[in-house]
Amino acid sequence: MPLFSNASSYTLPKRLYGAAELLLGSLLLIAVGKGLPLLMATPANWWVAFAFYTFISALVIIFWPHGALGWANRVTLVRAVVVSLVAGALAANAFVGAIWQWLAIAVIALLLDGVDGWIARRTKSHTRFGARFDMELDALLILLLCAGLLRLESLGFWVLLIGAMRYLFIAASWQFPWLSKPLFASFRRKAVCVWQAVALLLALTPLTSHLIASLLAVSALISLTYSFGFDVWWLYRKSKHSERS
Repeated sequence: MPLFSNASSYTLPKRLYGAAELLLGSLLLIAVGKGLPLLMATPANWWVAFAFYTFISALVIIFWPHGALGWANRVTLVRAVVVSLVAGALAANAFVGAIWQWLAIAVIALLLDGVDGWIARRTKSHTRFGARFDMELDALLILLLCAGLLRLESLGFWVLLIGAMRYLFIAASWQFPWLSKPLFASFRRKAVCVWQAVALLLALTPLTSHLIASLLAVSALISLTYSFGFDVWWLYRKSKHSERS
């Protein structure tokens, strides 16, 4: 099901308002990146950061045809800038020599996750797009942290499963449509999401031994596998109940 079924009914000029804000976001990326010379040390770092930001911007233009983004989505756009810088610093392993800076901007991206939701509730501007925009940035950031952990600790490619599991779930839903049905609200799901981020950040700090980093990554993978497994089981049972009805 598309994010907005009536996206094509809006005219191009409305999209230009959003495009102008996305352009301002790119200027913010340049300004912040210039202040992080250790992370944005080579042209490759800038190319990767802008590639990620351009891809995110293209999706925003496609799925947000309503003009100005609104304050909640603007905060999420700032998160997109920060996440793009996290991605850019992975190129040429620039983040390795400035690991604390890299972790700091990753933490900022995570902290902003609560700000955009708070603004959306305060301004009564909560939308499906905003929730999805926020969720996809969370998933992308987790995957990027997994990529950093793979490089720093040489844990094996299994660590990427932590970040890739959501994308595998989405891919599976193309074959099994019942996986794309709405899920119930769950504290368990939120807690596992938080633990993923905390475990990966702790595993990435230079103060953490290889053994502890491995255990933290394993705990994140096990908890995430359980959470996804429970949701898959629940959706499957719901689909079978619907068929019998």
